[in-house]
Amino acid sequence: MMAAPPIQFDRASGVLEGANPWERLAAIALRLGSKVASNFSHRGYNGCANLLRRTLPERDIEIRLNPDATFAFPYGDGYWSKLLNRSFSYEDELDLLFQDSTDIDYTLLDCGANYGYWSVLVSSAPYGSHKAIAVEPSSQNFAKLANNAKINGNRFNVMKCAIGASRGTAHLSGTKHEAFSIAGDAAEGEEVPVIALDNLLDDGKIATDGKYLIKLDVEGVEIEAIKGGARLLQGDSVLLCEEHGNDPLHTVSRYILEQTPLKLIVYDPRTNRLETVTELSILNRIKVSSHVGYNVFGTASAFWQSRISALNANAARHMQ
Repeated sequence: MMAAPPIQFDRASGVLEGANPWERLAAIALRLGSKVASNFSHRGYNGCANLLRRTLPERDIEIRLNPDATFAFPYGDGYWSKLLNRSFSYEDELDLLFQDSTDIDYTLLDCGANYGYWSVLVSSAPYGSHKAIAVEPSSQNFAKLANNAKINGNRFNVMKCAIGASRGTAHLSGTKHEAFSIAGDAAEGEEVPVIALDNLLDDGKIATDGKYLIKLDVEGVEIEAIKGGARLLQGDSVLLCEEHGNDPLHTVSRYILEQTPLKLIVYDPRTNRLETVTELSILNRIKVSSHVGYNVFGTASAFWQSRISALNANAARHMQ
């Protein structure tokens, strides 16, 4: 049986096409739910959306993020349906850096890419048509990632593996597609190949003298992944790494600050600036929601540090 064609939604205009009356009603519920839940950092939204999804026919929705970027996912998906709310913005701190870097010749290494949201955007014309390598270990997620590469003209590369400290294999655990992990010593779950970031250099996938933004969304193996990228991180790279809201010890940031040569930088929503961190106590103020991930940046690159300083100067001018 042929799969039903995807529903289409344009974030700029708000136009929804190809949906039946029940699916249109669901879109209203998903959008309003996101607007209400945004007051509580979207706590509970994913679960409610996933319940609603069970009442919907199985089909994809393709969301037009900008005139050159289309992002598809199963209609009603709890994690991604927030995009139906046009006032919702996903990972502001990353968007700030990507939008400021359109003129730089860099490659995005999208590790733990899920369905490829950032690879779709960063490779689009409004973001500078950058090269991207999207790395995702889960077979379930990888099929959707590969589809997003396809509907965007295969303009970014995809790799099916996990990122860790060294080459090997591991087992994925977890029930939520956005939170599959190789952390721990699970003996069950999908067996997946593991590579280190530096293996991308060894294997000729990337060049040592390139500029890189490395998004590391690897659900509990951040420190191992950082260890496996020591050579890459010595160059013109910025690590964009998730700091978990439910970790009062700020484990990832503490490791970057105390155990690596990288400068630690965090986005402070109060000032709309990327602040260099010398004291981890700033994270107590920024990490206000225990069930949300917060991105922190690490870089040893003078080039990227000067760009971030210029970005802050621009932000200050916009606020005046």
